[in-house]
Formats: sequence, structure tokens, C-alpha cells
Amino acid sequence: QVQLAESGGGSVESGGSLRLSCVRSGYAFSHYCLGWFRQPPGKERERVATISGRGGTSYTDSVLGRFTISRDNAKNTLDLQMNNLKPEDTAPYYCAAVLTPSGACPGDRPYNYDNWGQGTQVTVSS
Repeated sequence: QVQLAESGGGSVESGGSLRLSCVRSGYAFSHYCLGWFRQPPGKERERVATISGRGGTSYTDSVLGRFTISRDNAKNTLDLQMNNLKPEDTAPYYCAAVLTPSGACPGDRPYNYDNWGQGTQVTVSS
């Protein structure tokens, strides 16, 4: 089990940028698939981006070209650089992790991940 803690949320205007960070405590970070999820008001939790233990990335279509996920296994950190933010990006954002063989990612469904942070709010105004 790992403990995850997010930071970096806030309020910005449309077109602005934010950088989210997640730090962990627990077992070897490199053995985990890591991801960022969000849950817009009235909607289900959805995957934003994932990154495997070897650095392979995957993004939901709506953030392609605007968001970048990265990890530093030595520092036990996971980041999400968000550029050109839009009002529809408004949501609490959650860091998630799951231990898998070679740190491969199991897909984009939240139920595939069993370690979660408490979330950090991102609000984008038009």
C-alpha cells in the first residue's frame, strides 16, 4: 500500500496553466502504474493520463496536446503539467497508483487502481 498526496491545484482563467504534483510514501515507486483522474461535478470519475513504470504515457483525447504527465522514480513524485486550461477541465484531480508486473498500466477505469490521494481542486473560469 502507498500513501499519495496531491498539491498544486488552484483557480485560473481559461488559457492558463497549472502544475499538479503527487508525492508518495510506501513501496518502490517504479513498480507502480501511476495516473491522474478527475471527477467533474455530476459526472463519474475519469482518467486524465497514465504513465507506466517504464515511462509509457496515455492520455484521454480531450487533454491531448495540452497536458503532460511525468514521473521521477528517484524522487517518488508524479506531475501533471496542464496548459491551455479550459472551463471543462474544472474538477477535483486525484493521483492514483496500482502495483503491477513491470509497472504496466491496467487501463483507464478507476476500479483498476487501488491507491488514491485525497484530491486537489482545479477551477478554470471563462
